[in-house]
Amino acid sequence: MRIEASVRRLRPDAAVLVVVADGLRNGPSDGWSDALLAEAEARARASAAGHADHVAAWREAYRAFGVKPSRAHSSLEALLRRARSDAGLPRVDRLVDLYNAVSVRHGLPVGGEDADRLVGVPRLTTARGDEPFDTVVAGAPVVERPAPGEVVWADDAGVTCRRWNWRQGVRTRLGPGTTRGLFVLERLDPYPLDDVEAAVDALVAGLAAVGAAPDRIRRVRLGPFPGTSP
Repeated sequence: MRIEASVRRLRPDAAVLVVVADGLRNGPSDGWSDALLAEAEARARASAAGHADHVAAWREAYRAFGVKPSRAHSSLEALLRRARSDAGLPRVDRLVDLYNAVSVRHGLPVGGEDADRLVGVPRLTTARGDEPFDTVVAGAPVVERPAPGEVVWADDAGVTCRRWNWRQGVRTRLGPGTTRGLFVLERLDPYPLDDVEAAVDALVAGLAAVGAAPDRIRRVRLGPFPGTSP
């Protein structure tokens, strides 16, 4: 995986910590994953202004590539809004529930992909504008195209997540048959790099509960972590 130069120029402070886990046993939401989400909701509601600095940083990043934050929220802001609402966080499946709970509790965007559905090397880049992005609108499958210059996650087959972490595509999303997952935790200044590591520790503990043995979990650091390339 890599962060391409066009994104580094836009946000040189962007750091990504990737976790690849094999041997996963996904399944429907259950008591274990519900408890994780309930704890995250309680923490979010107890502090209405919690993680405000990181939410503001993502709003500024969205503005920098031409997206009004009032029209498209980062995944962090969207989940915090849900967590603090009467509706609460969605219950999807064990893996999605896990990474959503980590996102809300630790205050940073977290996403997950089925690693076996990725084509080539995933990368954080700026879009040309002609890449396909498969999604669902009003219950029907649709292929969209990102705006030129939009920050996206992409592989060799197209865009996997639009507007940095706003909306994930269908092709690579986690599902009942996922056994090998790729999880992305993203951070901007002023979020402390050490806190990203703490969030990853929480995610890894959850992945172990969903079947991944410690020797089948790998971490990859991208961006300005100590000892890595900027």
